Amino acid sequence: MKNQKFYIVFVFFLLLSPACGIYSFSGAQIGTATTLSIQYFPNKAPLTAPQLSQVFTEKLKSKFVRESSLRLIEKEGDMQISGYISSYEVTPLAVQSNITAAQNRLTITIQVKFVNLTDEKYNFDEVFSNFADFNANVNLSSVESALIEEICDKVVQEVFNKALINW
Repeated sequence: MKNQKFYIVFVFFLLLSPACGIYSFSGAQIGTATTLSIQYFPNKAPLTAPQLSQVFTEKLKSKFVRESSLRLIEKEGDMQISGYISSYEVTPLAVQSNITAAQNRLTITIQVKFVNLTDEKYNFDEVFSNFADFNANVNLSSVESALIEEICDKVVQEVFNKALINW
């Protein structure tokens, strides 16, 4: 009886293992793909932040490796992600009675191309954009790194969902 319970629990966890390809806790659906290549995302925006390209590219790689069983390779993976940063802008958000902004919004827009060589119906070439607000009394340079991290996390999640969760 104890052995039977052990085997049932063992099989249950085996089926839930991300490496087996049946199910993963992130919900990633990779089909028959085994490899992934992610190219560097250059910053083509008129206004730039020096660290943005590196931060976004590394967060994207980390997310896909951590939450799927895909193996990251340099190029020509079963799934391929490429693109560029197309916009990086700060805009006033809430105007006060004295005609100054109380809040500013940093918005980052990224063009992403996803190619799934094992199932082309999941391919896409889309623009992803997200933002973070900050107090207008604060100098952008003092909060820029934290805002970039926050926005990149949001965009990476959106790309992951579109590519592997199929949302």
